Amino acid sequence: MSEEYRPLADLDDSALVNLARSDQDAFGELYARYVKRIYNYVYYRTGNHHDAEDLTARVFHRALQHIGKYEDRGLPFSAWLYRIAHNLVVNWHRDRKRRKVVPLDDLIVFAVRGDAPEKSAERREEEEHLLLAIHNLPEDRQQLLLLKFVERLSNAEIGQIMGRTEGAIKSLYHRTLIALRSEITQIQQSPGSAKLPSRRRSRRRKQ
Repeated sequence: MSEEYRPLADLDDSALVNLARSDQDAFGELYARYVKRIYNYVYYRTGNHHDAEDLTARVFHRALQHIGKYEDRGLPFSAWLYRIAHNLVVNWHRDRKRRKVVPLDDLIVFAVRGDAPEKSAERREEEEHLLLAIHNLPEDRQQLLLLKFVERLSNAEIGQIMGRTEGAIKSLYHRTLIALRSEITQIQQSPGSAKLPSRRRSRRRKQ
């Protein structure tokens, strides 16, 4: 088995998808490549590990069921997985009538990772303002920022996941940046109200 498995790791996604239609080992390689990314995405959208684990398992179960119908439309295979995850999360929230939750503190930590480890008080205050500004955005704009800065997806990939055209995503991103600047300006002008909800501070995912 090991001699058969090792070449799979050297194949690109397209070749693996073709094999996975009849070879579970090939699908296992696709699973290994993307399970962590899909789990992270689902976790950011649900806010708890138990449901994230359950939904991630369902994503790959559904992918395995439908991989025979998968069509390469010029986007990465991962975009198809994210689309499945998106649909499952939407249904999850609809069933529970919950507002979608994105742990925005984690999002920003991921987005700015690579900065100097010691940050000034001014920089910490700027991050607090940014977190609060994002928290005040509509859910679809929060999701866009998550896919853009945490998952590092292209506009075309995000469009497929959110069910919008690439042009629509570009327009939404532009409007989101404008809204963020406006929110941050208002927060800076009202420093007394620039506080994140306590639940944002209390729940941090351990890496």
